[in-house]
This record gives sequence, C-alpha cells and structure tokens, in this order.
Amino acid sequence: VQLVESGGGWVQVGGSLRLSCVASGLTFADSAIGWFRQAPGKEHKEVSCINNRDGSALYADAVKGRFSIFSDNSKNTVYLQMNSLEVNDTAVYYCGAGQTCRTLLHVGRGTQVTVSS
Repeated sequence: VQLVESGGGWVQVGGSLRLSCVASGLTFADSAIGWFRQAPGKEHKEVSCINNRDGSALYADAVKGRFSIFSDNSKNTVYLQMNSLEVNDTAVYYCGAGQTCRTLLHVGRGTQVTVSS
C-alpha cells in the first residue's frame, strides 16, 4: 500500500487549503482512509476519516464545521478541505488507510501545513 499526500503549504489565519491523498495497492472502494496530524512536540491526533464503502465520515471536534473529507473513487484519492484555518491547525498532516477508521495501518509521509497570524 502506498499513500502520497500533497497540498500542504503556508496560509494565513482564516485561509483554506485542500490536501490530497492518492492511494495505491489496495481496493480503494473497500477501504477507510483518514487524516491525522502531529504538531511539533505533540502526539498525533485524528482529524477525519471516511469509509469508502458507504461514504460515512468522522471528524475530530476541533475541526468540525471547518474541515470536510471526501473521496473520488475514480482517482483513488481522498481530499481534506480545510477552511477557516487557525494557528492551532499547524502540523504535519498524514494520510492513513486500512479496513476501518480504527485500523489505519498504512501511513504516508505527510505534508506540512503552516498557519500564521
């Protein structure tokens, strides 16, 4: 399984970014793909996850109403649309894949998101 993230960068508070995760080596429609993040000196935290079998999605409380996750099965790609970004959203964002949102056993290399005031 290979996961490649992209779309990170620098943005000011209130701005938006869209992260992409391209997955290969798995049955995309029969998988769950999620995003988690790790800020400097802190543990990684779950951000969002989508079950590609039924399109159901989960969000961490910290991002509800600001982030949205969606899949394009034709491109084996999951997107994380991030709006109203805050300084606390600064982190390396990783894409994970597995059979369920609780078992994201495969992880990409991450993409850096920096939000400045």
